[in-house]
Amino acid sequence: MKPPYEITTEIIKQIISISEKIGEINAKYLNRQSPQLRKQNKVKTIHSSLQIEGNTLTEQQITAIIENKRVLGPAKDILEVKNALDVYDKLSTFDPLKEKHFLSAHKILMKDLIPNAGNYRNKSVGIVKGSKVEHIAPPFENVPFLMKDLFDYLKKDQDVALIKSCVFHYEMEFIHPFMDGNGRMGRLWQTVILMKKYPVFEFLPFETLISQNQEEYYKALAASDNQGKSTIFIEYMLNIINQSLATLLDCKNQYLKDTDRLAYFISNGKTVFTRKDYMTLFKDISSATASRDLRKGIESGLLAKSGDKILTIYKVLEK
Repeated sequence: MKPPYEITTEIIKQIISISEKIGEINAKYLNRQSPQLRKQNKVKTIHSSLQIEGNTLTEQQITAIIENKRVLGPAKDILEVKNALDVYDKLSTFDPLKEKHFLSAHKILMKDLIPNAGNYRNKSVGIVKGSKVEHIAPPFENVPFLMKDLFDYLKKDQDVALIKSCVFHYEMEFIHPFMDGNGRMGRLWQTVILMKKYPVFEFLPFETLISQNQEEYYKALAASDNQGKSTIFIEYMLNIINQSLATLLDCKNQYLKDTDRLAYFISNGKTVFTRKDYMTLFKDISSATASRDLRKGIESGLLAKSGDKILTIYKVLEK
């Protein structure tokens, strides 16, 4: 059965705005970010997602863990970060439509943090805020069937990926299929769903915006619970995604730097090429700019050059 929600005017407006921004991002080649920016955004994503769950480590400490440096902090917090790094390194290998991949991701994310990581809960649970019970999850006996239905919705429903990713996020939180790690998995799997359709979402840290105002996140979840449908949560998450895309466009000042252009060109797989080939991809740059980019590529050890003038050939060097 299809999860209950309505397509409101607000949802349509957000999808149109998001689609326009994704088109602009693709046109400006921002869908393939530089390695340095990808690393920074991965750190921001992991920091924000874990911070929402109470992790105390800073972005600087997470960066140090990536660089195999010694970090002082609670052992549990350090393990959470290491597990999150492992799962984000495998992000592109997960198929959002496969339940076994979903369970595998949870197993990595919660390794040595809870018993039976990667398995659905075998107890009934409730979510308590202060002294108040906010949510009673469905009985544990129903979880496998509910999750199967949810994955069937992902596979078969004709709604756009933007909506389905929000619906999955909300419904998974409502089902609360695991003893712990549900929030992290809801946000992670929304990213997996989106990046299969739009590569820019692989390291778009929309969780940063959630962590900056967690109360709004929980309010949207609670309001949808009260209505018995995910409409309000869809509106909330689409707005978060829209803001994140706007931030990407703003922070890049709508232009790629020379290092970004080089990294993007090389990522397309062409190993031997001319300046004309380079300018065919980047139609808005001048021949002088292309020459400066390629010279920088040679100086930084990315490229080798042979020939002269119009016969010049560039070769991508293996690392």
